[in-house]
Amino acid sequence: MKPYHIFATCALALAGACAHADDLFTKIAADPKSELWIDSGFATYHFDHDKNLNGGNRGIGVEYRFSGTMAAAAGRFVNSDRYYSNYAGVLWQPYALGPVRLGAAIAAFDGYPKMRDRGWFPAVIPTFTYEYQRVGLNVGVIPTYKDRLYGGISVQLKVKLF
Repeated sequence: MKPYHIFATCALALAGACAHADDLFTKIAADPKSELWIDSGFATYHFDHDKNLNGGNRGIGVEYRFSGTMAAAAGRFVNSDRYYSNYAGVLWQPYALGPVRLGAAIAAFDGYPKMRDRGWFPAVIPTFTYEYQRVGLNVGVIPTYKDRLYGGISVQLKVKLF
C-alpha cells in the first residue's frame, strides 16, 4: 500500500471515529486579530519517492492573521521541480482539534513547469497549524494532480513578529 493510501485511510478512520465527538472539535471564534508571522520555506515528504524530487523547499514568506479563523499569506520558495515558485492566498481554519487549527490554504501558485507552463494556478490545500507563543508550524497535505504536481506532506516553520 502506498504511503498516501495509508494516510488517507487513517484520516478517514479518524474522521469517522470523531464524527459524533462534538466536544473533540471546537469552532474557532472569528474575532479580529493582528499577528504578523515570518514563514520559512517547506520540508516536503513526497508520496512519489522515485522521481528525484526536491524535498528541501527553501524560501521565505509572510503570514498576517487578521482574525481567529483567517490569515493572508504570501511567499517564495524553491519547488519540488527545483524552480522558484510564488504563492499568495488565505488560510481559512474555522476549527481546532485541541491546540491544532484545522482548515485549508486557498491560494494561487506559479513556477511548476508541468502546470500551465510555470504560470499561475489556484489550489486548495488541507492545512493544519500549531502555534505556541512566538513559534508555529503549518502542515499542508498536497494532493497529487495527474503528472503535473507531486503530492506530499509539507511542513513550514514560522516565527511571530507581533
